[in-house]
Amino acid sequence: QVQLVESGGGLVQAGGSLRLSCTVSGRPLASLSMGWFRQAPGKEREYVAFTTWRGDSLDYADSVKDRFAISRDNAKNTVFLRMNSLKPDDTAVYYCAGKFTDNPSPRVSDYDYWGQGIQVTVSS
Repeated sequence: QVQLVESGGGLVQAGGSLRLSCTVSGRPLASLSMGWFRQAPGKEREYVAFTTWRGDSLDYADSVKDRFAISRDNAKNTVFLRMNSLKPDDTAVYYCAGKFTDNPSPRVSDYDYWGQGIQVTVSS
């Protein structure tokens, strides 16, 4: 059984930083390409960032480009999302997700596995 567990969320002031982690169990992380998504209250889940199996290709939503950085450590079965220069609009529940194909995708339906989500709140 594959499980994804996010950690590292919390409350931060605007302009601050957080690093989210997503630990995968039940299969090797190297077999999954990984994405981060977020969902704010009353809004649909939206794509944030993506990394290929080996981390050699990255992709970002325009809203977070140059502020967020996705990375992975396959040996530790963990994916990270470093978030800098946070804004109140970044407030949301953040989810990590994994899939078998190695192409970037912003579509929720393309992902096979999901974490339970973790709250990030940015105060103004």
